[in-house]
Amino acid sequence: MSAPMEISLPNPPSEAQMSDSNGVVSESAASPCLSEDKILVSVEVCLKSSSTARNEDVRLAVERMLEKRSLSYVDGPIPVPLDDSFLIENVQGIRICDTDDGVQNHDILLFWQVKPVVHVFQLSEEGPCEELGGEGQISSFNEWILPAKEFDGMWESLIFESGLKQRLLRYAASALLFTEKGVDPFLVSWNRIVLLHGPPGTGKTSLCKALAQKLSIRYLSRYPHSVLIEVNAHSLFSKWFSESGKLVAKLFQKIQEMIEEEDNLVFVLIDEVESLAAARKAALSGSEPSDSIRVVNALLTQIDKLKSSPNVVILTTSNITAAIDIAFVDRADIKAYVGPPTLEARYEILRSCLQELIRTGILTTPEGCDHSMLLNYAGLKEKISIPETDKVDVPLHICKRLLEVAEGCEGSSGRFLRKLPFLAHATLANPCTGDPLKFLFGMLETARRDRTELPE
Repeated sequence: MSAPMEISLPNPPSEAQMSDSNGVVSESAASPCLSEDKILVSVEVCLKSSSTARNEDVRLAVERMLEKRSLSYVDGPIPVPLDDSFLIENVQGIRICDTDDGVQNHDILLFWQVKPVVHVFQLSEEGPCEELGGEGQISSFNEWILPAKEFDGMWESLIFESGLKQRLLRYAASALLFTEKGVDPFLVSWNRIVLLHGPPGTGKTSLCKALAQKLSIRYLSRYPHSVLIEVNAHSLFSKWFSESGKLVAKLFQKIQEMIEEEDNLVFVLIDEVESLAAARKAALSGSEPSDSIRVVNALLTQIDKLKSSPNVVILTTSNITAAIDIAFVDRADIKAYVGPPTLEARYEILRSCLQELIRTGILTTPEGCDHSMLLNYAGLKEKISIPETDKVDVPLHICKRLLEVAEGCEGSSGRFLRKLPFLAHATLANPCTGDPLKFLFGMLETARRDRTELPE
């Protein structure tokens, strides 16, 4: 999506409604679309690694910059103003996020409708810290300091059915708020556990990591330190009978020590949680070793202990929901299915891939077109409904071919769709031509060939 730009409006509100004598947007300004309240829109400001500026100083500077500009608000980056030496020296990038939460049909929010909420953060470049196991054992978890450089941009790159990401953000906000406010858990119950389930390759693990990254940015003022604990479930099964339950307890003891620091916000990611929370009825029937019962019991006991801590969120994924113990499933507040991408999601995933190849010069567009001219799904459907003219619309022609590729990839996972451009490029006889239309034809042929090569 193209970056927001300054706009002129055919019927703007009166000068008295919009601003004071200094041109600053008034808090009481009325919107033609909203009755009283403005829509809160997150503006994320990433500091340069070399910056030593205080977050509060940067936040105030960005708020002043936003007040001076007549912006329309749509998701995406906005330029750092060249005339502000303080921001140029300290800020790596500014991004407007999640405007879809306040509008419908991908409408553009205008500046008098919005109250920006500025979040300033600096990416950690340390990478994962591996917790080493005992002699002969693999590590039990990896620890990431958030927000991490490795996860930068991951949230924006993930494309799911409409509303899933916003649903998770709202859930996390409510879960943290209820505990922070001291709501009695015996009267109103919640566990701060998320379970994402669905077939492999649909982006469940990436969504968990991206959610943790996003929340670490949004709650930085309350929790200055955030960490993601990525549990290695396979390391918790000991070759020694009955030791696995003790390993689970030992792991959660370390997590408990982290959350005792009130300034820490801790995210615990358990990928393929069925490895730990296997249904106990299978073990009781004799088809699973009894040690797995101890693991499930230990896991449920430790999770219940974390319930009283306000600064921990447990994120889990599963490819085989039926294999998870019902007691764990019942503890999850959100059980969201993440299935194969819809046609709209497939188109948007492939569009972002094509934009990246055009941006990097691997593909070239004729007649001065660039990657920002590729229509989103809603824009394409609207264009298709309009009768064609004699004039050739090159971006529209490319987008129609892209839609054909998306239709031909029905049932494919998001993981495969992200690999498809590379696979197509690797099979082209003359990839250096850089023609998007020929490349898209190659992508469609590659997708069809992949289907025929699947094992029975």
